[in-house]
Amino acid sequence: MRAQGAHAGWLSTLGAWVLALLWILPLLYACWAAFHPSEFATKLVLTAPLTFNNFLIAWDAAPFARYFLNTTLLVGTILAMQLLLCTLAAYAFARYEFCGKNLMFSLVLIQLMIMPEILIVRNYQTLTKLGLVDTLFGIGLPYFASAFAIFLLRQTFRTIPKELVEAAEMEGASSLQVLRHVYIPLAKPTYLAFALVSVSYHWNNFLWPLVVSNSVGSRPLTVGLQVFSSTDQGIDWSVITAATLLTSGPLLIGFLIFQRQFVQSFMRAGIK
Repeated sequence: MRAQGAHAGWLSTLGAWVLALLWILPLLYACWAAFHPSEFATKLVLTAPLTFNNFLIAWDAAPFARYFLNTTLLVGTILAMQLLLCTLAAYAFARYEFCGKNLMFSLVLIQLMIMPEILIVRNYQTLTKLGLVDTLFGIGLPYFASAFAIFLLRQTFRTIPKELVEAAEMEGASSLQVLRHVYIPLAKPTYLAFALVSVSYHWNNFLWPLVVSNSVGSRPLTVGLQVFSSTDQGIDWSVITAATLLTSGPLLIGFLIFQRQFVQSFMRAGIK
């Protein structure tokens, strides 16, 4: 039995390493091609010279400064609105009893099963009527209310002891003060976990911004990368991978710096 258990553990470890290697191979290739001349992009020559020229070419080929600003504003606005609206909704679902509460929460859960791409046409028609096409606000508007955030926060709020709420109310705290000083501080791991998911998703979102944005003033990084896919001037994989690293670099650096906090937040934000 011990031999079988050790054998199974060895196979699990091997499988995990294989999956990790398959996952990181594209990133390793991107790093190799980006930091080496074009002629070595598809050749593994250990003596190949290093260069940063690919990053300079990529930076000059597109207005990356504007794209970074657009993406930062877009992701920050979406996250702020999600935290505000979803906190209030989750607080209502967790604390109050009202007519149709279970039905409304069921409708929220149903939204988790609907792919955002299904609503692209209808959302675009709505933005056209509102005059918000080709604006950062229009790109972020469909994501301001997150069913996933409402579900996570509602489950977290329900685990907070009622004694703490009653003690705050006895001290004269209003409903919003109870939310601010009791619920939100105790739900910080859940907020951090959702923030990680939200930022990474909207930083990398491509299809919806591609449909809505028509100019540099509203174009995020992911859409700006399409300039490197043009075949008019040929495809230089070293420049393309350099541009890709410029786009994904902030997320990778942020994760490497705060990986311990991210892992702890996900462990503490388990569904109860």
